[in-house]
Amino acid sequence: MRLFVALNLPDAERQRIHSVAATLRNAGFPVRWVSAESLHITMKFLGEVRHDRVGSVVGAVEAAASKTPAFDLGLGGFGAFPALRRPRVIWLGAEATPELRCLKHDLEWGLGELGFAREVRAFAPHVTLGRAHASSGAGDFRRLQELFEAIEYAATVRVDTVDLMRSTLTPAGARYDVVERMALRAPVPAKPPAAGASGESRE
Repeated sequence: MRLFVALNLPDAERQRIHSVAATLRNAGFPVRWVSAESLHITMKFLGEVRHDRVGSVVGAVEAAASKTPAFDLGLGGFGAFPALRRPRVIWLGAEATPELRCLKHDLEWGLGELGFAREVRAFAPHVTLGRAHASSGAGDFRRLQELFEAIEYAATVRVDTVDLMRSTLTPAGARYDVVERMALRAPVPAKPPAAGASGESRE
């Protein structure tokens, strides 16, 4: 099966992102757009994985999740890879928080121990909104930057799970299903101040 590790966004936020991105979808760009229910942040693409290896993969992802406390993640800003003039991917940015970077690092090393190639490129977290058709040219995206700047969107979402996902290719595009959902470590609650420790001098 074709697997990847992802952070899935809350349903309400997926719908909000899909709504604000309607300007892009309606502009006539030669792009295959991602449906609202499929919006996510890819943490690690694994490719084809034999059924007898799935248990080991789940264990590695679970181990990484257990090391990272739940955290808040900022979303905002639109862009394209590799360039605005001739993009392959149109995306919404995600904040590279310390917790997100640590989770990425632990996933790379844990899954690397199972033989999956470790990613050497800099981590650029994002939500893929659409993929340009292979036949598209630079002239097809002249208004892209202008439309990016016109969209007003910013959000903060709570990340408390990481998912092992299955990707099934269909004529209508890829369909994503959760294979296993793993909880991140619960944050350590802040300690209440010691009795009498008001911070004011009592002299």
